[in-house]
Amino acid sequence: MIQDEAAEIFEDMKNSGACKPDSWTFSSLITIYSCSGKVSEAEGILNMMLEAGFEPNIFVLTSLIQCYGKAQRTDDVVRMFNRVYELGITPDDRFCGCLLNVMTHTPREELGKVMDCIEKAKPELGRVVKLLIGEQNGEGNFKNEALELFNHISSDVKKPYCNCLIDLCVNLDLLERACDLLELGLSLEIYAGIQSRSPTQWSLNLKSLSLGAALTALHVWINDLTKVQESGEELPPLLGINTGHGKHKYSEKGLATVIESHLKELDAPFHEASDKAGWFLTTKVAAESWLESRRSPNLVVA
Repeated sequence: MIQDEAAEIFEDMKNSGACKPDSWTFSSLITIYSCSGKVSEAEGILNMMLEAGFEPNIFVLTSLIQCYGKAQRTDDVVRMFNRVYELGITPDDRFCGCLLNVMTHTPREELGKVMDCIEKAKPELGRVVKLLIGEQNGEGNFKNEALELFNHISSDVKKPYCNCLIDLCVNLDLLERACDLLELGLSLEIYAGIQSRSPTQWSLNLKSLSLGAALTALHVWINDLTKVQESGEELPPLLGINTGHGKHKYSEKGLATVIESHLKELDAPFHEASDKAGWFLTTKVAAESWLESRRSPNLVVA
């Protein structure tokens, strides 16, 4: 494990009279422990860093906030956030994106604590979040505020922001808002190539999306297929969902596992392809029969 190797090197440096850990060494080890979810180990190295006379930079504090967030230690998230201002550091887009990601792990009753941090660090993001979680009224304002936000953040954080906002919507059972954000993301080209069509196969490509965004895209695609069927247009011989395979950036379970479970809940006739890892396929006949069954008034579109 990389943290074990890093810890061994760190101990060798501490015990050496010629080579003492510097700020970069402390920062790197804190980041490694934080990314591995080793909260107490990260805190221990931070204390050593402070005792050695070094102050953490924004990258270290961002890592620690992410670590506390995944552990659902919201008060420690707030404490570390306040430390940023005590050190005179100005939060950047990536730091605010970390806070937004933390919200996707935060219990509902503590969302307000993290939202207050976001509102202080980036007011335009705070306005979107407040509208999303219902602390401000204004259905029409939500789309406008979200558009304003995406027009004023750096391009490298637009997708992480959109993913996290959609994940938060899914966590709070706000499917309509999630769909609004996905539509906005597509119109601004934050997302591309989610749906593709050829004469023989229509595909849904989910592997670059977060879990919430993937579930939302699946919902939209199923609704699109339903509209196609209702219009009398022919479906292709094959329909497929590509989740990718192996470890997923946004889900410890792996996106394929989560999507497969959701498809079973929907009683959808997609089955994992034996010769294409990460693909779930179905035929036109099976899809049409399933879509027709969903049009029953006794069924709710998931």
